[in-house]
Amino acid sequence: MTAVLLCATACAHQPSKEHAHGEHHGAMPHRFENAEEWAKRFEEPERDTWQKPDEVVKALSLPADAKVADIGAGTGYFAVRLARAVPQGRVYGVDIEPDMARYLGERAKREGLSNLEAVLGGAEDPKLPEPVDVGLIVDTYHHIGDRVAYMRRLGEKLRTGGRVVIIDFRVESPKGPPREHKLSPEQVRGEMEAAGYGLSQTHDFLPDQYFLVFQRG
Repeated sequence: MTAVLLCATACAHQPSKEHAHGEHHGAMPHRFENAEEWAKRFEEPERDTWQKPDEVVKALSLPADAKVADIGAGTGYFAVRLARAVPQGRVYGVDIEPDMARYLGERAKREGLSNLEAVLGGAEDPKLPEPVDVGLIVDTYHHIGDRVAYMRRLGEKLRTGGRVVIIDFRVESPKGPPREHKLSPEQVRGEMEAAGYGLSQTHDFLPDQYFLVFQRG
């Protein structure tokens, strides 16, 4: 991942997520340096109307002591909300872009979120310091290079009963990256099954994205 999983030129003016990956296996390459500038796009209030972050976090049904990895955390759009949702837990905001990791670490301190830790991940490994209950990947899955191998590696860092949640843009949505870089939910499911996961739940309240929940088989 080259900036780990992020978005797309901010995906053609729509703040997808926030990272970039390898240039193979259909991944969409993009660099996300200068985090302060990207934050203006990723954190703009209008995003809340279609990304529905509070509803997404609520749908995860996280216990207060859950450990969560936000893969492709960028400037912390979801990571800070997750940290507030699990006050006795831990949130790891993973990004492969060093400037994003720096920004998120500073933001966590600035907002008093001692349970939020920025992690500089790698293109092939999220480099989580400990197993987690949930791996959340929002608007980022399409940036990952060898997705099957990456998801297998992520699976090794899931606790018993752990989940991986993938939220990404529908092919027909006007938001997000160019159509040729979008992945259908059927393709995502096929890749996840190849990586050893099974689809356990779906949510359909997002207007432009699918919301898929997987567990290891």
